[in-house]
Amino acid sequence: MIIAGFSTVVEWYDFTLYIYVATVLSRVMFGGGAGSLAAVLAGFAISYLMRPLGAIALGHYGDRHGRRRAMLLSMAVMTAAMLGCALLPTYAAIGPAAGLLLLALRCVMAFAVGGEYTGVVAYLLEGAEPRRRGLITSCASAASEVGALLAVGVAAVTASALPPGALDVWGWRIPFFVGAALAGGVLLARAAMDESPEYERQRAAGTVPTSPLRHAVTHQRGGIARGFAISALGSISYYVGITYVPAFLASVGAVGEGAGLALSTVAALAVIVVTPLVGALTDRVGRRPVLIGVALAGAVLPITLFTLMAQGGIGPALLGAVVLACLGGAVSAVGAVATAEQFSGEARLSGLALGVTSATAVFGGLTPWAAQRLLEVSHWPAAPGAMIAVVALVILPVLWRIPETAPAKVWTARAEPI
Repeated sequence: MIIAGFSTVVEWYDFTLYIYVATVLSRVMFGGGAGSLAAVLAGFAISYLMRPLGAIALGHYGDRHGRRRAMLLSMAVMTAAMLGCALLPTYAAIGPAAGLLLLALRCVMAFAVGGEYTGVVAYLLEGAEPRRRGLITSCASAASEVGALLAVGVAAVTASALPPGALDVWGWRIPFFVGAALAGGVLLARAAMDESPEYERQRAAGTVPTSPLRHAVTHQRGGIARGFAISALGSISYYVGITYVPAFLASVGAVGEGAGLALSTVAALAVIVVTPLVGALTDRVGRRPVLIGVALAGAVLPITLFTLMAQGGIGPALLGAVVLACLGGAVSAVGAVATAEQFSGEARLSGLALGVTSATAVFGGLTPWAAQRLLEVSHWPAAPGAMIAVVALVILPVLWRIPETAPAKVWTARAEPI
């Protein structure tokens, strides 16, 4: 389980590194002309469409042949893609083909990450002690934030340590080589992992589905719908409430770009702290109360916080960014365990792919762009917060009726006299 958790750090290092070195890639892979940076950022958005495909394909494989084999496959694909990026010829060598090759490898990374996250969440849930599932499963969300911090740290150290000009000539390859080495190390470590006890139970009982996708659609439609709703709130809370904040602060002139990125680093640390705490809370009070609580917070807080941050100054910006980060971390923490528990062990990965990852594709990669467009059109600083509030209000009735899935609470309810 430790290996599974650490692998999420590596996967998200590899996946987020691209955006942190976007300006360098625009020069060395796209020629640095007009539209080069836009092409790099477009590749970031387009690649999100590959995440549901990766989740479906690798989820089907994991439900059919075991969680361990699926996780080995996703890490092998990521290792190869990272190494390929590190070895790519530049625009100066082969012209526009360099950018096309980079975008193709970016799509391969997104495919691998799509299957990786659902596989790790299922593996942690199925291997954890029932009364600690919330805490253990939430570690997958916290680990992804650690990976993002590691990516920005390695990129920053590389850029500052090299002499002028060296970064564009060869130094940009260093963070990708680091990512490939980390992924290769995790791949070797995963070879020693045990299979999930849930999959072993299915294999012993002869209940492994021959067609996991069909099984999920036929028998777990309610779980898919509930997983989509939970993940919709989690995705928009993260990508608008955390990822988009630096761009928002720069757009409204609240703080400079450097200060905005520094605030995002503090916010990321807040997510890492809050996520396991909320995961442990769900083990004590149940998933449903925490889901309802974060949805109510999502309906009330973001509009106020975006309005506060737009007033300018480090103090309001820091307060808004940290509180939004805590909200996003809380939703991710309860969402990781609650979505996985919506499905039986049979076809769990496929169900997560159809519900959770499809919601991420809709409410994830494109929502920062949508938030910026809405801000530009409306000139209303609270518009990004209103996006989060609308999603929270729409899914609140679903969460109100959602069945409790925390084992301790389910057992307590069953033990009460009727």
